Amino acid sequence: MRLDKFLKVSRIIKRRTVANEVCDMARVFVNDNPAKPSKQIKEGDIISIEYKVKTLKALVLKVPTQNVSVNEASALYKIIDE
Repeated sequence: MRLDKFLKVSRIIKRRTVANEVCDMARVFVNDNPAKPSKQIKEGDIISIEYKVKTLKALVLKVPTQNVSVNEASALYKIIDE
């Protein structure tokens, strides 16, 4: 699954267009490497998102094949550091 779509489906970022913009600003890293929106995500990857004040790190636990419900979205990742 693409990085921008995973961020939207997992509800880490609310909209896919916003996820694209954040990736284009080089604020998203996958396994400590800058990532483009088209980067393929797999289980075990660590996604880091740099905000102005903080950095969010999440471990990908499961990559869905389709959209998931709001209740299941938080089971796709685990917050490592905030």
